Amino acid sequence: QVQLVESGGGLVQAGGSLRVSCAASGRVFRITTMDWYRQAPGKQREMVASIISGGAPTYADSVKGRFTISRDNDKNTVYLQMNSLKPEDTAVYYCHVVVPLVSPSHYWGQGIQVTVPS
Repeated sequence: QVQLVESGGGLVQAGGSLRVSCAASGRVFRITTMDWYRQAPGKQREMVASIISGGAPTYADSVKGRFTISRDNDKNTVYLQMNSLKPEDTAVYYCHVVVPLVSPSHYWGQGIQVTVPS
């Protein structure tokens, strides 16, 4: 199977920056999609940013121009650089990957808290 380990979350003041990382290990054969989702208290989980191998990243409208997703295929790691953070960015952030050659093919990280006090 595939294991995902997230790191880099924490508390940052509004306007600040934070980078979260997610490293995949195990049966990581040709990871295609790597995403970041987030879930705020009382809200549904939403996609924040997505990057497909060889493709251009996509972003939720709420984070465009502030967040950047990137991946290092050699390290099987996906990053989310978050700049100009706002209190509404406060949430648990989850890494998600798709590995089509294994079953099951979808995996989620344990979640990492990002807090931006108002």
